[in-house]
Amino acid sequence: MRTLFVTDALDTLHGDIDATVGLMAAAQAEGLEVWVCGPEDLTVVDGRLCTRTRRVELRARTRTDGHRWRIEPRWYDEVELAVLDVASAFGVVLLRIDPPVDARYLHTTYLLDLAVAAGVRVANDPAGVRALHEKIVALHLPELCPRTLVTTSATEVESFVAELGRAVVKPVDGFAGTDVWLLERGSAVRALAESATRAGTRHVIVQEYLPSVTEGNKRLFVLDGEITGAVLRRPSANDFRIGPPVAAARPDDADHRIVATLAPLLTAHGISLAGVDVIAGRLIEVNVTCPGGMHKADALLGTDYSGRIVRRLLAHQRVSTTEGSLS
Repeated sequence: MRTLFVTDALDTLHGDIDATVGLMAAAQAEGLEVWVCGPEDLTVVDGRLCTRTRRVELRARTRTDGHRWRIEPRWYDEVELAVLDVASAFGVVLLRIDPPVDARYLHTTYLLDLAVAAGVRVANDPAGVRALHEKIVALHLPELCPRTLVTTSATEVESFVAELGRAVVKPVDGFAGTDVWLLERGSAVRALAESATRAGTRHVIVQEYLPSVTEGNKRLFVLDGEITGAVLRRPSANDFRIGPPVAAARPDDADHRIVATLAPLLTAHGISLAGVDVIAGRLIEVNVTCPGGMHKADALLGTDYSGRIVRRLLAHQRVSTTEGSLS
């Protein structure tokens, strides 16, 4: 069986930590052919989605004593080039473009809708990725979240911080910790708020700062609405933002309650894989575009989260294929 990864340029991926690379390695370990393409490689011919694509084979990798894998400088080999019909050539397609969900990302999802309509399993479902903005989706369940404000107004940001004392501000379209700031009550807040909102032209999320973040932020790996694993991440000594995984985490009752409440929404929108971030039993963010952390966790802990995900996707595909052959 072939699997297609629609992703960013391979040379921009970090083979030792990127979750997409971990999923490729897991697919290869399961005997799948790994094919890759970028958004610019997708075309439509007479209503059929096609792609200019490359088959790659990943070179051997070994665990280290940290969250990175030991790999060769060139971590993959290209073995074949082809133009293929997505619906007839691939059993599973993984949408693995890093955010933000900009025009390039949106156009890719619209094209992948054609593959879904033709019966291809695309994870995550492109329509679901469009519907569930990962910075906003948590706010569908405000009772699970810390106090949160979404605004373009520097004045509102300033008032919110003055009320709470400390708050984290991040752009609605941000990713990977970019432009995430910790604001504290004081004279500098107004200037920082104006900068964060770009003088009232950009929406930001302002969220109550939870001091217990120093004890750790849990990344829950949620697969088909169930927690399949979890890791603990902490800020570094000189940065309040969350760093790489440092230990395994045990989901508690609050974590299971959050995921049980969130699961119907994810399932309804075809979100097979999500990275759910929680701090002290409060929902912070739901990563649906390109959920990560599995490859780092597998390196650090010796787990097989990437393999579990690939096998679950394959199981769905095999059931679907069997049902189709019986009908």
